[in-house]
Amino acid sequence: MNPSPQFDKRQLRRSFERAAAGYDKAAVLQHEVCRRMDERLDLIKLDPALVLDAGSGTGNALPGLRARYPRARVVALDLALTMLEQGRERMRAPWWKSLWEAPPRLLCGDIEALPLASGSVNLAWSNLALQWVNDPQRAFAEFHRVLAPGGLLMFSTFGPDTLKELRAAFSQVDRYTHVSRFIDLHDIGDLLVKGGFADPVMDMEPFTLTYGDARAVMRDLKAIGAHNVTHERPRGLTGRAWLAAVYQAYETFRHEGKLPATFEVVYGHAWKPQPRVTASGKRIIDIKPSP
Repeated sequence: MNPSPQFDKRQLRRSFERAAAGYDKAAVLQHEVCRRMDERLDLIKLDPALVLDAGSGTGNALPGLRARYPRARVVALDLALTMLEQGRERMRAPWWKSLWEAPPRLLCGDIEALPLASGSVNLAWSNLALQWVNDPQRAFAEFHRVLAPGGLLMFSTFGPDTLKELRAAFSQVDRYTHVSRFIDLHDIGDLLVKGGFADPVMDMEPFTLTYGDARAVMRDLKAIGAHNVTHERPRGLTGRAWLAAVYQAYETFRHEGKLPATFEVVYGHAWKPQPRVTASGKRIIDIKPSP
């Protein structure tokens, strides 16, 4: 199940590479969701040997993961090389170096084709990256493949109400795809079960950012690399009249002097089942996570 138009991965990579230098300053929501995801690990007993940060960006999750799992090896993976390079520059600071006995391994790659050995990962973590995959089922299959039995997948992504105001404004101007359509949390839970994961837990949290005008909304999205890179995007140049029409359509959402931008954040985690052996020696799958 994938209700979104397909992304042009080459353009997606370029978009994030261009945004890398200023990403941390603009990614306020991404940093906050990362912090809240980290808090959710308080409730989970896990001692991973290898942690994968999939869609690591500039590495905002790495200090928290290192502090929580000091003995773990960490792999930071991202589609955009300059995002990883930005993270490497940050790791050269003395305070950052003090966190690591062995620094994270930086790996440029695609979540839909993870360049890791099967069964090698104990915790697969992904903060606000899965909304950029073309085939969520394939991405979950890759997570399932690289996780060891008893391993945990924890992620966040965006739900259907994300940027609903901007989507509505664009729809008043033309029929092209300008804002991605995101998957409902119930459908994500179904995909996890279909992909062989056990005990999926899903929930949602809304965030509303406010802006003075629609230009500021688009400027923030551009600063974090969130360009329209679907194959169904308009290929021609958009002029001033077109932009003015979009801005005017967005104005219908103004409330108490501000324009809202809604983000529906979906959180999820699930386990790769632990195989067990019956008295007859037959291997079966235990649907409960390892203790």
